[in-house]
Amino acid sequence: MVKRLIDCTAGDVAKMGKKDLLKSIALSEGRVLACETIGAVPPYLESVTNAEFAAGMGADMLFLNMFDVEQPRIYALPPVEKMETIRELKRLTGRAVAVNLEPADPAFSAGAAGQTWALTEGRRATVRNARTLCEMGADMIVLTGNPGIGVQNRAITEALKAISREVGDRMILAAGKMHASGILSEAGEGIITEADIGEFVKAGADVVLLPAPGTVPGITPEYVRGLVRCAHSLGALTVTAIGTSQEGADRDTIRRIALMCKMTGTDIHHIGDSGYLGMALPENIMAYSIAIKGVRHTYRRMVRSVNR
Repeated sequence: MVKRLIDCTAGDVAKMGKKDLLKSIALSEGRVLACETIGAVPPYLESVTNAEFAAGMGADMLFLNMFDVEQPRIYALPPVEKMETIRELKRLTGRAVAVNLEPADPAFSAGAAGQTWALTEGRRATVRNARTLCEMGADMIVLTGNPGIGVQNRAITEALKAISREVGDRMILAAGKMHASGILSEAGEGIITEADIGEFVKAGADVVLLPAPGTVPGITPEYVRGLVRCAHSLGALTVTAIGTSQEGADRDTIRRIALMCKMTGTDIHHIGDSGYLGMALPENIMAYSIAIKGVRHTYRRMVRSVNR
């Protein structure tokens, strides 16, 4: 019998395949918190990975941003073989792990060279990289775009088609943007439409990523509610995302966003990686978790041993 993800131990998560994990998320009824972290920058707590820190503050799932499959680096992770990087992180945290890949236009993304988010080959949304992530033990791939990289929705759709054929039977595939990613024609309400959702699901998306209400100009709870309803009608789950550095805002703002997201009917709540740089402010992770599922579930997630 599949348990709600908010009730699962590390041992439960380790046994889950794609179908069970999707069902476990759905059974949690909008109380799953996913924290995005960057392992390629020095961690907040010198000898502890940002992913472990986020897990300890109440994250139910972990999203890895700027994870290069060719040069996998997570600061403070114990030394392991490259192909064991994600499995080691899962062992230490007991969480399901998703990894971002970016279907960026090479000509556009070249303009970001030298910047924080500059795209590397190991982060591109290719079949080869997706296959490698599957072999490394990742549970989910998120097709999205970092700031200024130049990811368009049609590129997400094309990448989805190819990646779904290769690993779609074994890995959860999520698709969408939390901001414009440098494409002004896809800003505001243009970031994602019902037509885009239809294309994503048709191409193989199990989860549709949407900007959280209050994070992107013009994105209201009502607008996102309509998108969530559309995704659910097509059999997909949704994740509402804070990708605008508001993960570094005050706790009252975090609580407001959390409750607006819950009112949209979303399945997964995402909080971004740039409180400063690397993860959300830790107190905001806990505040978000408490807002959507109370102290009982939050504290239990925080203190439960990964050895269970």
